[in-house]
Amino acid sequence: MEETDVLVIGGGPAGYVTAIRAGQLGRSVTLVDRSDIGGTCLNHGCIPSKALIDAADDVHTIRNGGDRGIDADVDVDFDQLTSWKDGVVRRLTKGVEKLCRANGVTFREGTARLVDEHRAEIDDHGTGATDAIAFDHAVLATGSRPIELPGFSFDDDPVLNAKGALDLETVPDELAVVGGGYIGMELSTMFAKLGADVTVVELLESPLPRYSDDLTQPVQRQAEKLGLSFRFGQVATDWERTGDGKVRLTTEAADPDTGEDGAESLTADEVLVAVGREPVSDTAGLDALDVERDEDGFVETDEFGRTSVDHLFAVGDVAGEPMLAHEGSAAGAVAAEAIAGEAPDPVGTIPSVVFTDPEIGSVGLTESQARERGYEPTIGEFPFRASGRALAANTRTGSVKLVADAESGAILGGQIVGPEASELTGEIALAVEQGLTLSDVASTVHAHPTLAEAVMEAAHSGLDQPIHTFNR
Repeated sequence: MEETDVLVIGGGPAGYVTAIRAGQLGRSVTLVDRSDIGGTCLNHGCIPSKALIDAADDVHTIRNGGDRGIDADVDVDFDQLTSWKDGVVRRLTKGVEKLCRANGVTFREGTARLVDEHRAEIDDHGTGATDAIAFDHAVLATGSRPIELPGFSFDDDPVLNAKGALDLETVPDELAVVGGGYIGMELSTMFAKLGADVTVVELLESPLPRYSDDLTQPVQRQAEKLGLSFRFGQVATDWERTGDGKVRLTTEAADPDTGEDGAESLTADEVLVAVGREPVSDTAGLDALDVERDEDGFVETDEFGRTSVDHLFAVGDVAGEPMLAHEGSAAGAVAAEAIAGEAPDPVGTIPSVVFTDPEIGSVGLTESQARERGYEPTIGEFPFRASGRALAANTRTGSVKLVADAESGAILGGQIVGPEASELTGEIALAVEQGLTLSDVASTVHAHPTLAEAVMEAAHSGLDQPIHTFNR
């Protein structure tokens, strides 16, 4: 029987980071994944979507450069674009494979299933054989999968999940998107910039319901300028093929008490369903070890990723919110260090970002959350319309907001909507994690002209010492 110190089940960002870190700490490691290494993020999610989003942004910028004297008609070879996107994915997954090998990690393609406390079986997809492997510790990093709506099976040709949308061979003329969360809005914006006529059906009354209105309203306004149509307060109930090969999607009011009666319909070439994700916790044999899970199937863990079974850990999406690749990677490193007998700090501040237009970035506490926790917050804000770099790049929408404790000046959180919010959030995350104050950030000289200056300016504003905006 094959033996290993650490068996990692799942090769996404949580799993492969766990494996690499455990290898660095001198443990023998076997990493098992049912498909290509890199998981959903590298192969079917984060990376391919951002590759296409970035390309769509370029197309949109050139097509709308008239006010800057740029007048061009852009022809998009979508087949070549998707081939380039696939090349980016291959390069990254091959890089992860090399990193694993360099750190002594053995990679096995197959499905691993726990059979008792220290033994698992691996079904080899290539040969059909089943091998047994003994382990001292196991780490579950099986990730999540898209939720299917009743009647909307992803096996049906016109019904897509995010993976299917990213694998389309052509840009649909008309696209219906069910779900206005971050996946739905990112892909809706991307396809609209590439020329699709997009309609978003959302259960609630605004997109991106996890974020506050001051962050989402600029995104909604820009989406509508791009031609997106919204059906808020609606649920998708059915679909059918029409005689001309289109899809007729039926929607109804989400709340029957609104007084709105009857079904509505819209036509599309494809239907993207993006209503959330659920844990993949039913494939690894957890019942054999009586591992505790919550009512939604997420594996319950402590701050180091340890489950109710002492030598079994769970990291990443399968362990619950926040279901973010970077959280999974951080949790994987912590779990590996705990397994190796180190004394790691638990996972710290986790930023969240949305790659819409404009982008959204959020980290730490909002103003309302700070008040709920007993702080008296002070707010520093700087609009991008006052940023020389933003104006020079023709991206003036949005602002940076810092939330700090009025008594100590410690930065508790920050929210950004605007250009490069995904990048700028990192500075605020560092400030929150390290307990920096508004004075610390305000006194740190930032290069000019840069978008990062907006964070510094927001800190000045929070100190009632604004330089490039009027005092509140």
